[in-house]
Formats: sequence, structure tokens, C-alpha cells
Amino acid sequence: MGNAALFALHGDAELGLGDGNANAVAEMVEAGHDVTKLRRALFAGGVGQAAAGLYLALFRSPAGLFLRNNLLFYTYYVALVAVVLYGVAEAWVGLWASGDPRRRAVGMTVLCLSVLPLLFLAGIGGSAILKLK
Repeated sequence: MGNAALFALHGDAELGLGDGNANAVAEMVEAGHDVTKLRRALFAGGVGQAAAGLYLALFRSPAGLFLRNNLLFYTYYVALVAVVLYGVAEAWVGLWASGDPRRRAVGMTVLCLSVLPLLFLAGIGGSAILKLK
């Protein structure tokens, strides 16, 4: 058996897929082809983004660059509210999507655009440890 076959069976250690999560990645790719998986990915992703945004807004104070002036301080909370609203909208699109090809296209667009709020949440969560004194 070659390396590619072993990685397909057991996952790639560099990607953190060594414990059987290779199927989860495959299901995310298949979400673009199957409407039920697309709805599931949109709803779960939207609820997750909304929950993470609410958690950061309620329990984490701004850090790093956001402490430079008041405008950036308020921008932190405005951006988190925008992420929460986008997460709710994404979950709603997940419920709205059906077998109609136009709705599927809207769902795929929303799913592709959901990467940006996720990157923002990861950046904000990572900068929470870099507090200025």
C-alpha cells in the first residue's frame, strides 16, 4: 500500500486527521454536492460562529491593537456583532436551502463567504492573549 492509500485510510498527521477525522473533511467537501449536507454545514457553521462571537463579546475584553483608541475599541464590538448576525443569517440560509438549484447556489456562496468571519474570530481569539500593559 502506498503513502496516499495509508493517508486516505488513517488520515494525515500533519493536518490533525490521524484519529479518524478524515471523514469529516471529506464530508465538508461533499457538502457542495449534496443539499442535505450543505444545509447541515451551513446551520452548524452559523450557530458555531454566532456562539463564538457572543462568547468573545461577552467574556473577552478587547486586546492588542483594539486598545489604542476608542474608535478601535468600539470597532471590536461592532465587528463581533456583525459576526454574530452573519452566523444567524448563515444558519437561516441553512434552513432555507432546499432542492432548488438557485437556493443551493446561494447556500454555497454563503458557505464560501463564511471563511472570512471564521478567520476574524480566530484572529481575535488569538490576540486576546496579547494584552498591552
